[in-house]
Amino acid sequence: MIDLKFKGRRLYRIPAKGKIKGVCAGLAEFLDIPVQLVRVMMVLSLFFGVFIFTAIAYFALAFLLDEKPDSMANSAQPRPCARELLDDLQNELRGVELPLREMERYVTSETFSVRSRFRQL
Repeated sequence: MIDLKFKGRRLYRIPAKGKIKGVCAGLAEFLDIPVQLVRVMMVLSLFFGVFIFTAIAYFALAFLLDEKPDSMANSAQPRPCARELLDDLQNELRGVELPLREMERYVTSETFSVRSRFRQL
């Protein structure tokens, strides 16, 4: 049907994750944003004067987009939650903290200042 590709990603409908036809779920995955945000934008657009355009676009995409194949849906790894990402970041920063402290301690020490004075001679 429609073959929309961008940066190696393809736009599909995802009925398994969708409420009606899976268009919002497919758009959310394609744009890499939360599906709730896409749904809220769709509902708000219905109320703010573009009802006909929104309805036509939704049903056109529902008709024209292919369903995401099951093999692709199952192979996608679940995205880590915010808590897991923050924990990973904290662990990575802890690994860098000790060498940084040692470097700071050396640069602010007398040894560093004496060596730098000898190099200037």
